[in-house]
Amino acid sequence: MKIKFIKANNGDSILLSFKDEDNINRNILIDGGTSKTYYGSGKTGELFQVIEDIKEKSEKVDLLILTHIDSDHIGGLKKWFEMDKNAFDIIQKVWFNSGRSIANYFKEDENKELVDELNIFESPQTSVSQAIVFEDYIERFNVWDKSVIKEGIRVSQSGVKIELLTPNDDTLYRLLKEYKKPKHNYQTSGSKNDWEIPLETFIKEEELPEFKFLQDNSVSNGSSIGFILTFNGKKYLFLGDAHPFLIIDSLKRLSYTKTNPLVVEFVKVSHHGSSRNTNKELLELIETNNYIISTNSDVHNLPDKRTLARIIKHNRNAIFHFNYDHVKESIFLDEDLEKYKYFNFKSIAEWK
Repeated sequence: MKIKFIKANNGDSILLSFKDEDNINRNILIDGGTSKTYYGSGKTGELFQVIEDIKEKSEKVDLLILTHIDSDHIGGLKKWFEMDKNAFDIIQKVWFNSGRSIANYFKEDENKELVDELNIFESPQTSVSQAIVFEDYIERFNVWDKSVIKEGIRVSQSGVKIELLTPNDDTLYRLLKEYKKPKHNYQTSGSKNDWEIPLETFIKEEELPEFKFLQDNSVSNGSSIGFILTFNGKKYLFLGDAHPFLIIDSLKRLSYTKTNPLVVEFVKVSHHGSSRNTNKELLELIETNNYIISTNSDVHNLPDKRTLARIIKHNRNAIFHFNYDHVKESIFLDEDLEKYKYFNFKSIAEWK
């Protein structure tokens, strides 16, 4: 299996490519990053190139997983559908928890704030477009069965097994009732990063008895799809932007403990390394040395260095894999590397 961590700006977009039991090439696409991941500022992005490569090989996107509705995960997919009227010629199946499907699941009224529109047939060559609701558009191609994707579901397809860890009923219901479209510009940073603070400062601070972990309270992140994927006996953990306590609950239900942790090749760290989406208890339930950080850091200044310190405290042999070189090269201080000699950090474009 090849796993490509697409340069998705401040978002996530991941392509898994592998051969099934019949030696047929299969592809699973997880999210689409920001709109520029496909096209923006007059040029194509890596998602565009990935899609064109799949077409040239006469392959399909056998499963498209949209983890949640935030623009840094759905934006590139929206731009693809807007610019490529034949996109669904290559998409075989879609997982997406839409506002309408969640409302139907709970037999409640829809939340109009969850309605998202596409400008179909927009292209660099023409301004002619037709506004259409995102879920109406994907429904017409018969690749989306509108089932709610949530914890506890297990799916086997093309030699791959997927075990859903998140979301759960509570977080989906909260999305339905509480979600409001963000008023601020997602592409504008609103905070300063913590990269100038030494790792040791965070580690010592979190050893104090009065330290308390604060979990992410975003309703959209709480609805994020997180899962374990198994292929050829190896497991991989994809956490989207999921909340840690939800993942912890699901892992414990699957009988994972501190003494019997989930062993994975890597974990795609939740919410681009935010300090509110990875805690000590979660790390204790996962055994791996490889931690994937997907972001260019230009919005919200993620990852939080506190998160990396937390991981190093848990596992001194941690290897951080960054899909943007400038993040890798800027986040650690000389004193970090002198004090903590065992952890490592690398650039990653593809995991083989």
